[in-house]
Amino acid sequence: MTTEPIRFDTKIAVLLREDLETWQRLNVTAFLVSGLGATVPEVIGEPYEDADGVPYLPMFRQPVLVFEGTKETLAAAHARVLSRALPRAVFTSDLFTTGNDRDNRSAVRAVPTAELDLVGLAVYGPRNAVDKALKGARMHP
Repeated sequence: MTTEPIRFDTKIAVLLREDLETWQRLNVTAFLVSGLGATVPEVIGEPYEDADGVPYLPMFRQPVLVFEGTKETLAAAHARVLSRALPRAVFTSDLFTTGNDRDNRSAVRAVPTAELDLVGLAVYGPRNAVDKALKGARMHP
């Protein structure tokens, strides 16, 4: 068994708007990363199993870094993520008023890209590209 540290050349990051309530931060983060896990299979590791042989679902193979920033920081990061064509997921303020996936998709579809009221953004890609896209954001406390 190899015990050397694993260093990833990719990064999974979530950027949250700084004015969210704690429950909103947790909810938004969970929703955002589910999109990456569903569409970017290489981010998922192997299934888990405890010492008694009880199986558990696989999770991300690498850490998820969570950042925060202003509304403006989020908008700028979104534009940079789009220009780099990085895999991404968005959560808008409208989604706090919907209760299901169909209505969530309709709420996002109803707003032009430049007018999305973003409260969260998840992104995956090469470490340096993700770092550049999230310029100006700070690590979540």
